[in-house]
Amino acid sequence: MLRLRNELAAKRRKARHYGVQALYKWHMVGGDPGEIVLEFCDEYDFINVDVEYFSNLLHSISSQVEDLEAVLLPILDRKLDELDPIERSVLRLGTFELKKRLDIPYKVVISESVALAKKFGATDSHRYINGVLDKVARLLRSDEMVS
Repeated sequence: MLRLRNELAAKRRKARHYGVQALYKWHMVGGDPGEIVLEFCDEYDFINVDVEYFSNLLHSISSQVEDLEAVLLPILDRKLDELDPIERSVLRLGTFELKKRLDIPYKVVISESVALAKKFGATDSHRYINGVLDKVARLLRSDEMVS
């Protein structure tokens, strides 16, 4: 059971990895999320990726982007347009998981988002991501944070 859970966690981690890249592409050039999913599945080795989760991330975030950004706006110290596109993609993903994926503990969401910011973002962007998503978690998951 633990092995299966660890395998799922690893596959989801890779889904997030590609998810940030796909969200970045969607943000920069637009396009149909379904086509971007197919493109990524063709171009990259998706053997150890939770493809269903990857697809769900891209479709859900792209269709709910205004709602997710409405959560972020009062928390940010700058306008959305002033955010680096990678930071914006990571924040969208993290906010989506905090808001809609209650099965994923808030600490995991923040940790995974910080790791993505370290990998893809600017030098200290992970600190910014951590601070913003901590505030989002306090807003959306206050019950969980107290427990």
